[in-house]
Amino acid sequence: MSTETISAAASAEATERSRRVPGGLVLSWRQFLYWYTFFYRTWRGTVLSAILGPVMYLTAMGVGIGTLITHGLPDGVTYLSFIAPGVLAAMAMQNGIFEGSFTVLGSVKWAGNYWAAVNTPQRPQDIMFGTAMQGLARTAGMSTVFFCAMVGFGTTHSPWSVLALPVALLTGAVFLFPMMAFSITLDSDQPLTVVFRFVMTPLFLFSGTFFPWQQLPEWMHPIAFITPLWHGVELCRELTLGTVTATSAAIHIGYLLVALAGGVALARRNFSRRLYLHR
Repeated sequence: MSTETISAAASAEATERSRRVPGGLVLSWRQFLYWYTFFYRTWRGTVLSAILGPVMYLTAMGVGIGTLITHGLPDGVTYLSFIAPGVLAAMAMQNGIFEGSFTVLGSVKWAGNYWAAVNTPQRPQDIMFGTAMQGLARTAGMSTVFFCAMVGFGTTHSPWSVLALPVALLTGAVFLFPMMAFSITLDSDQPLTVVFRFVMTPLFLFSGTFFPWQQLPEWMHPIAFITPLWHGVELCRELTLGTVTATSAAIHIGYLLVALAGGVALARRNFSRRLYLHR
């Protein structure tokens, strides 16, 4: 058999094999189904805290601390109405960081399921997007529960309030992908503690979640403006209070989308480097 014949046969076999391999969306969905199966078997241990947590938090802040704060808030709103949309966005940020941390590190370092997946037709980007889908699904569920609690406590004052949910999810995604990009490079969980303490926690303070950002020192205002959480908090608050404008919405959403695109690109690069070059 000639070399040309062998090459032609090999090329035909490779072409036929590529036709049988599902597309990227299908492969990402299969990775998501893996995480869904895992969650389906363990959800009972978290559902109670997921439901009671928002109710207890809003009760403590609104009925407790909120009764002590009667001035210094914009437009004369109650403290509960002020912090609820901010906490909605901040909680989505927190969930995004958590979902992008131990889930990824455990899969590549301890459980090894990423190494098993990458030896199937799944590519690193399929694994990344599938993992992100489950993280966003959990964030959406938690945000929905919290939003329902907000409605029950009467903190939604505008028909636009329901749009705070997708804004919160977008905010969570902005933090999810960079955290995944960071976690996939780690071999230890110690750097994650640094992120939780020195990145996530200060963001709550700089973003205007618990008090108006105008009360920050003037030199810290630019720091607040460049944090994605500030944009998420501001837009969620404007939507629930009915003060949103087309200009402010475009600025906030545009900033979040640019940050999201950068995070996705970084995560895709780091997943490919780790799962293809270090196995």
